[in-house]
Amino acid sequence: MFHGTTILCVRRDGKVAIASDGQVSFDKTVMKNTAKKVRKLGEGQVLAGFAGSTADAFTLFERFEGKLKEHQKNMARACVELGKDWRTDRFLRRLEALLVVADKEKTFILSGAGDVIEPDYGIAAVGSGGPYALAAARALMAHTQMPAREVAQQSLAIAGEIDIYTNSNISIEEL
Repeated sequence: MFHGTTILCVRRDGKVAIASDGQVSFDKTVMKNTAKKVRKLGEGQVLAGFAGSTADAFTLFERFEGKLKEHQKNMARACVELGKDWRTDRFLRRLEALLVVADKEKTFILSGAGDVIEPDYGIAAVGSGGPYALAAARALMAHTQMPAREVAQQSLAIAGEIDIYTNSNISIEEL
C-alpha cells in the first residue's frame, strides 16, 4: 500500500479517463498539493498514472515509453515486457511504485512483482485511496450514465474525503 496518492482509471462508452489527486506526503507531512501524477505517453495514445515514489515513477514512465516504441505501440506487449524487466532487473526491482496504464481498448495495473493485471468492470484503482475510489466508481457506473471523466472526478473527490493521503486537487487525462 502506498501512502500519498490515489490513481483511478475509468472506461465507458469508448472513452477512458485516468485521474489522480495532487498530494505528495512524506511520513505524516503534506509536502505538496499540486503534483501531476498522470501523463499521456506513446505520442498521446496511452494514459499512465503512478502511485509511489516520484523518482521511481519517472523511471518507470521512461522505461514503459521505451517498451511502447520497441513494440510498435502494442500496449499489452509493452506491459508484459516491462513487468518482466521490473521483476528481474536488479535496479528496477527496488522501485516502489504501481502504474495504471490505458489506451483506447485496454487497461492494466503493473507492479514490481511482475504483475500485469487487466481489471474487471473497466475500472482500475491504486494507492492509499484506491479502494474508496474504486467503490465509488463502481457504484456510479452501475447507477448513473455519467461519462468516464465525470465518474473519475466524482470518485476521486469521494476518496479525498475519506483517505487522509488523498486531496481534492484532481488531475485528469482522457482518451
